[in-house]
Amino acid sequence: MKRTIKDLVNLKGKVVLLRVDFNVPIDEGGKILDTTRIDNELPTIEYLIKQKAKVVILSHLGRPDGFDVRKSLWPISIVLSRKIDCNVSFCNLVIGDEVKERIKLLQEGDILLLENVRFYKEEEECDMKFAREIASMGDIFVDDAFGVAHRKHATNFGLARILPNAIGFLMEKELTALNQILESPKRPFVAVLGGAKVETKTKILEKFIEKADAILIGGAMAYTFLKAKGIPVGQSIVYDESVPVARAILELAQNSGKKLLLPIDHICMHAKSKSIVTTSKMYGDLIGFDIGPETVKLYDEEISKAGEIFWNGPLGMYENKNYRNGTQSIAEHIAHSKAYKCVGGGDTVATINLFNLTKKFDYISTGGGATMKYLEEGSLPAIDVIQEKIK
Repeated sequence: MKRTIKDLVNLKGKVVLLRVDFNVPIDEGGKILDTTRIDNELPTIEYLIKQKAKVVILSHLGRPDGFDVRKSLWPISIVLSRKIDCNVSFCNLVIGDEVKERIKLLQEGDILLLENVRFYKEEEECDMKFAREIASMGDIFVDDAFGVAHRKHATNFGLARILPNAIGFLMEKELTALNQILESPKRPFVAVLGGAKVETKTKILEKFIEKADAILIGGAMAYTFLKAKGIPVGQSIVYDESVPVARAILELAQNSGKKLLLPIDHICMHAKSKSIVTTSKMYGDLIGFDIGPETVKLYDEEISKAGEIFWNGPLGMYENKNYRNGTQSIAEHIAHSKAYKCVGGGDTVATINLFNLTKKFDYISTGGGATMKYLEEGSLPAIDVIQEKIK
């Protein structure tokens, strides 16, 4: 078990380098559109402040190519100062003499938010010289950025190799929830998986065939599975190179005695006329964009019996209101089920936010790729390097 911030003693006056995930949506005018990731981080920050630490926050925002004012973290410092009762300041650099001087000026319980770490190419390269320069400014490293824990970057993997370290409350919460899925899910355990490419979900599908009692497939990847079974899919999106992979997954599920359910009807558009139809058979110029009502009924039978549900990936092109009903119906069925309900980050979080169902779910992961990678592997690089709790 990894060491947490509660295992750290005598933080008073110590400079704590805190890596968080403040990768929030910001419009062109610098307005933050959703503060969920900031809100999720507050318990860890507040704890460190109460311990009289000097908190230096590191984060990324987007994928900038060098400095980009649109990806600056300064708007986050303003929001953070409104949400937390302490002195919050911002520095538009990550390394250098100015940063060191700003840290020296910090009082116990103060916060200094540094600029976007991805403005420096050394971050994603995990340049250890860059990591050592940052580490020289702190006494302790706390990693609470689960969303990038699958990356070997300088400000997570690199810093943890240099400084005494621990994980924050958000990271601890993520690991507890995901370990429960891996080790002792409530039965029946149902996995609902959407998305486009089968090959990106091969390992997670194999893991859920091992762990789950039923797997419900939707999204564009469903058409690759249907083609693998020899079922016509019209002109729907199919990744032909993934058909053998899909066929192997289907065989594995069958040999394991696990349910792997595919859509039995579809909401489609005629490519030529653009007219929308509901059908159980796709021929000619039909393109599937959503699961149909009979599939919703079929999937709801499994959802209603579930003791635990893990959901990752919309089941159709929910961004278009014409192809939203399948995803919305399944989301509502999951939300109102008696099961323990987990959402695996990414587009699925946007989906339940759109349908105002967020509060109905028991656990919503802050990581997309990190969540799936952890469920596949049972570990992540930036977590592996964190010190173990002393028993």
